[in-house]
Amino acid sequence: MSVDMNSQGSDSNEEDYDPNCEEEEEDEDPGDIEDYYDGVANDVEQQGADAFDPEEYQFTCLTYKESESTLNEHMASLAATLKVSHAVAKLVLVSFHWQISEILERHKSNAAQLLVEARVQPTSSKHAMVHSSHHCAVCMQFVRKENLLSLACQHQFCRSCWEQHCTVLVKDGVGVGVSCMAQDCLLRTPEDFVFPLLPSEELKDKYRRYLFRDYVESHYQLQLCPGADCPMVIQVQEPKARRVQCNRCNEVFCFKCRQMYHAPTDCATIRKWLTKCADDSETANYISAHTKDCPKCNICIEKNGGCNHMWVFLLFSADFCWMCLGDWKTHGSEYYECSRYKENPDIVNQSQQAQAREALKKYLFYFERWENHNKSLQLEAQTYQRIQEKIQERVMNNLGTWIDWQYLQNAAKLLAKCRYTLQYTYPYAYYMESGPRKKLFEYQQAQLEAEIENLSWKVERADSYDRGDLENQMHIAEQRRRTLLKDFHDT
Repeated sequence: MSVDMNSQGSDSNEEDYDPNCEEEEEDEDPGDIEDYYDGVANDVEQQGADAFDPEEYQFTCLTYKESESTLNEHMASLAATLKVSHAVAKLVLVSFHWQISEILERHKSNAAQLLVEARVQPTSSKHAMVHSSHHCAVCMQFVRKENLLSLACQHQFCRSCWEQHCTVLVKDGVGVGVSCMAQDCLLRTPEDFVFPLLPSEELKDKYRRYLFRDYVESHYQLQLCPGADCPMVIQVQEPKARRVQCNRCNEVFCFKCRQMYHAPTDCATIRKWLTKCADDSETANYISAHTKDCPKCNICIEKNGGCNHMWVFLLFSADFCWMCLGDWKTHGSEYYECSRYKENPDIVNQSQQAQAREALKKYLFYFERWENHNKSLQLEAQTYQRIQEKIQERVMNNLGTWIDWQYLQNAAKLLAKCRYTLQYTYPYAYYMESGPRKKLFEYQQAQLEAEIENLSWKVERADSYDRGDLENQMHIAEQRRRTLLKDFHDT
């Protein structure tokens, strides 16, 4: 890279409930290459027998009506088995994450205890302590018996107090969490108890939306799409931290945590990493700049592409690595050293100040590489755009069809796919304990990084390489990526 001087179900147009309508959404990363997971697998796999994809994951995109139908089907079946109302069956399902086999086993062993654990029936001891009264326990007013309402716990309150209680909670966004007003009573109110107490259709509509949100979020096989104003629901057979994509808004996310896809890092680790990056953002500001000094002449240089192979030319030429500033000629054999942090084995015996400096040094090492690959993704998105424009120009000039040149576009998309995975290897390595497994991971990480840089260099100079050479490099890079994920992707 030269441098300049000076980041499955059918779509539907029906009016769906949007459970995310009141949530704030993050802006889409402007440096993303749209759908870079699509359209490149065949180009890579046809060159090798090993077509195993550790990221392969079956999922279905459901509309609101489709997902509601699925929920209601489970609810009706369970209600008949437990001999309870549909509303109570839903609360039982929520409590046990809609795992019907577990519910049926518990029901077989102790049916009464199942309802107690689901918070729809009180324990017998608490039930025995309730005394009959015509006074509302909230407003302390004398109330006619027909105006006193209670759940299975028999804690009686007047209709007016119940209405205010439910109205306030629903306005605050509560769904299945509406519970009894008695102190220390955790019984949940079934939806057929709440609906008649809500004073307006607008409030009832909100309550339906919040109930649907809570039903989906409690279901171990369902996730709401986090896309802005998107009502779709993703359904899987086995919940894992895998990449899913909504077929309506094209939002890509991790099924398990609904955050950006982050393989090979697990959900808990990426949360810790992003929190740390936010907390230490000022500390890391100095490495967020786009410029560095050339190691040969100290002139200020700036990356103008995604790869880390720097080639400065002025009155001389310099070939070096953007990350470690080492000589590129020997860098191929030293990639392991460039991407691996060298721990100080004696740091535990040194002062607290020395340990704090070492901890900061380690964090900055990994953060710099994390941030660098994020910026490379944004720069490579520009390369992708240039390739598309170049293909369009060639097609317009009768220099082949779009299919003839599509391999260039696929190479850029695969590069972004590999770069994205590589970016998320650094949080994984940062929190990984030292030992043989970490050494293996760092070796595979270095191998992947080396092949990605080779691919990035060739993509940016695609006219200098024939199709076979470029596709061979695509195959090598993707196989390195899959090998790493096969060994280290969280299952």
